[in-house]
Amino acid sequence: MAKHTRALASPAPSVEGVARQSRSTELGLLALAWIIVSAFYVLAWLGAVGHLPPRLWLFLIAIVVISLMMHLAIKHYAPQSSQVLLPIATLLNGIGYVEIARWDPTQAAYQSLWFLVSAIALIVTLALVRHVRDLDRYRYLTLAGAIGLLLLPLVPGLGINVGGARLWIGLGPITFQPVEVAKILLAFFFASYFAANRELLSTPTQRLGRHLIVPPKTLLPILAAWGFAIAVLGAENDVGFAMLLFALFMAMLWVTTGLKTYVAFGVALFVGGAVVAVRFFSQVHARISLWIDPWSAHNFAFSHQLAYGWFSLAAGGVTGTGLGLGQSGTIPDVTSDMIFAAIGEELGFVGVIVVLSLFALFVGEGFRIAQRAHSDYVRLAATALTAVVGLQAFFIMAGVLRITPFTGITLPFMAYGGSSLVANYIIVALLLRISHENSVELRGGEIRRVDLTRR
Repeated sequence: MAKHTRALASPAPSVEGVARQSRSTELGLLALAWIIVSAFYVLAWLGAVGHLPPRLWLFLIAIVVISLMMHLAIKHYAPQSSQVLLPIATLLNGIGYVEIARWDPTQAAYQSLWFLVSAIALIVTLALVRHVRDLDRYRYLTLAGAIGLLLLPLVPGLGINVGGARLWIGLGPITFQPVEVAKILLAFFFASYFAANRELLSTPTQRLGRHLIVPPKTLLPILAAWGFAIAVLGAENDVGFAMLLFALFMAMLWVTTGLKTYVAFGVALFVGGAVVAVRFFSQVHARISLWIDPWSAHNFAFSHQLAYGWFSLAAGGVTGTGLGLGQSGTIPDVTSDMIFAAIGEELGFVGVIVVLSLFALFVGEGFRIAQRAHSDYVRLAATALTAVVGLQAFFIMAGVLRITPFTGITLPFMAYGGSSLVANYIIVALLLRISHENSVELRGGEIRRVDLTRR
């Protein structure tokens, strides 16, 4: 009886007390990622030149220190968050870096610097964004920011044309792709608008003949925003991100409503848009032509990048040629557009499956975080951020494998490119923040229920 009385009298634990959680799982997975990446780095050098890489200690210190910076920041700012997102991102980043260093040491030096900048961006994002739900207040501000960033490459004297696409802006010696940040802002705008209009978008209330349909005026603002973004990307000849935004828009619409009608609407919209794009945009017409017939005498002058990539993948076979023993250096833009082919050659089908599995784990964890969210806005925001990474990875890998037309967008975390790397680590930070909020709210609710029971 005394024991029972003492148990009833004991104070309920606080949310803050529960929030203190060991992140040993994350640290252990990070250590495993360091070991794998370091082993790959050494093997690539041994295979290519027959000796250990110079300044190996500097490489080891850099990857460990930068990763530990992020780990400690997460432990401080989001201790209840997912413990697998950062290790997955680090491992993908490390494998990509090994291939970049294998083929272009100069780019590898820049990529290591961008890794540091990405870590700082992750830490700053965690420090500034304390509650993701607060971003719902800035729906149209995020839209305005996204549109402004999309328009920047079209500004004379600021935008840079590379390979027929005007996607970059130049600030002195630094070039940057504003669309990488714009995609994050658009993800939040879509999440906010769809969450606020979920019932209207899901419930047909207007009669059209014998059928009830969703009021068109509900879709007009979001269609206008999406259409303007697509038009700007079309003007910039950015086929890859135009496809990404279209897929993101339709995925969010379907996730929000669950109506199959929108799937049919999306297919019709895609077919109509594709016909118009092929007719009026030369780059779209060229990419479709290269996809359908890459081996023709006329097309091969432009599709040889893909052809060399396929030769590399074929040479890799099941187990690969071995790190440092491939010949992918002949592929144009091997460290950016075609890094997936280089990985497939040296690590083989097994390596391709590992990379696919890592992206699948990342996307699965992101959707798990979304499912545990306690509001429609946060749930849709997590879904959109996860879909951005998953769709971008799918489009570039499918393009290399000729499943879809080649888009030339970067493979998240792996391909060379500072703006892409920074943006993807910001996405990781935002997902970690949402994950932390989910856990704190869930445990807070459990504590309050226990406290009420005791009273």
